[in-house]
Amino acid sequence: MDALAAETALPTPMQRRAARVPRTLVWGAVIVLAIIGLAAAGPYLAPYPYDEMAIMSRLKSPSLAHWLGTDEFGRDVLSRVLIGARPTLYMGFGATGFSLLIGVPLGLVAGYRRGRVDEAIMRVADVLMSFPPILLGLLVLAVTAPALWKAILAVGIVYIPPIVRIARSVTLELAQEEFILAAQARGDGAWYILLAEILPNAWPPIAVEGSLRVTFAILLGAALSFLGMGAQPPTADWGLMISEARAFVERAPWIALAPGIAMCVTVVGVNLLGDGLREALDPRMRMLRAP
Repeated sequence: MDALAAETALPTPMQRRAARVPRTLVWGAVIVLAIIGLAAAGPYLAPYPYDEMAIMSRLKSPSLAHWLGTDEFGRDVLSRVLIGARPTLYMGFGATGFSLLIGVPLGLVAGYRRGRVDEAIMRVADVLMSFPPILLGLLVLAVTAPALWKAILAVGIVYIPPIVRIARSVTLELAQEEFILAAQARGDGAWYILLAEILPNAWPPIAVEGSLRVTFAILLGAALSFLGMGAQPPTADWGLMISEARAFVERAPWIALAPGIAMCVTVVGVNLLGDGLREALDPRMRMLRAP
């Protein structure tokens, strides 16, 4: 009986697999997928056109007709929050994708080639990192007229140096491994080693860093829109909505609260997703969670 009780007390394979999946990863994925789903279905869920003005209904408090109230032009805040999810996600994922596209190859090359190539790449990265992100973004945007896609590129440029440093540090560690030395002994080319040997083993920390950069990109993009250098009126963008609501915070706080809360939920979801990825992909964290 004791042996049978001990056997039944052991966790099942399904329970062990569930224990290996961090809860932060699950909750982060749920929140992020929900935000993406709302952004995709926003035009169909919005009760009113996001740019439809109704001066007679301006600054109306939340009601059955307008669940989140109306803004200074009588536009429905709920409709604008739903439509505004797309520019925010474009900013976060688009800017991060651009920084990964440029930063990862540069980091791989710097960590593998070393010498003068490494020095040149890292010194440029150090110069860019010496500027505050918001200032560097404004400098990039100052030479052209503001637009959302330009803000995405500017934020992407801002976060290239951190991606370069992560990719370089991982490459420096992997370059000393035996399988890399074996590939070099076989006479494999540098690009083959970088793309086929190093990159598949370097992607976990790069993926974690990329997921965290999405959060910073969303916040920086909102800051640029708040300053009038990102999305332009009448675009429904959360940062721009908060900027437009400054003059009416006391009379109609819901205009700023709705996009602010939506942005907070998105940032929390992406942060949970990044923490969950780190716990799931870090071997040391996996050992701590193992039953």
